[in-house]
Amino acid sequence: MLEIKDLKVSYGQIQALKGVSIRVDHNEFVGVIGSNGAGKTSLLTALSGAVRPKGGSIIFDGEDITYLPQHLRVGRGIAIVPEGRQVLGPLTVMENLELGAYQRRGTPRALIVRDEEMILDLFPILRQRARQLAATLSGGEQQMLAIGRALMSRPRLLLLDEPSFGLAPIIFGEILATLRQLHAEGLACLMVEQDAHVTLELTSRSYVFRTGQVATEGSSAELRQGGLVLVEESYLGSAGTPS
Repeated sequence: MLEIKDLKVSYGQIQALKGVSIRVDHNEFVGVIGSNGAGKTSLLTALSGAVRPKGGSIIFDGEDITYLPQHLRVGRGIAIVPEGRQVLGPLTVMENLELGAYQRRGTPRALIVRDEEMILDLFPILRQRARQLAATLSGGEQQMLAIGRALMSRPRLLLLDEPSFGLAPIIFGEILATLRQLHAEGLACLMVEQDAHVTLELTSRSYVFRTGQVATEGSSAELRQGGLVLVEESYLGSAGTPS
């Protein structure tokens, strides 16, 4: 579904990605782990179209989308749940969901309502908060809303940027259960996370980033069972000092 080759992203003189290559197959759940500054968020912002790569290519379902505008990527089937949720606080829960379907203009209203109901079934607390302003929701409820808003675009690939950020473990556990359900129903996911243990438990394959490069990759089960030394070195550096 997705193939990234030699992707380079820079912010001025700072190289955030130094030639990264990864892939996500149809219906696959792939993880990217690494410490702060490893390039994880830069990968997703480049995939979503929020930043323009300095080199390399992004191929989605056989189409080169490396420089495709951000809004057109949503129409192709790529949606992102950004770090920190970024829900629209002055709008209600339902208004946020409506905006998630913005690229589906012309879709029969009944189909939009059906998808809203599906999301409210996934996250029952949002049904209770439907007319509440998003700014008044808890962090966990905002994360559920951010996922729901992304799902309203009917994506085939869901990008998740640090979904555990600022959440209590029990709330994040509920969200992980929903992500497992969505993946079981056929949604491909690419998740970046600092929590290596959660990522390796949830995903089928993982990439470990270190200073803008892929330090190691493999099946999550193999990394969990035999490659944790490599994972730890990617977080701490081979000499045990921060990278």
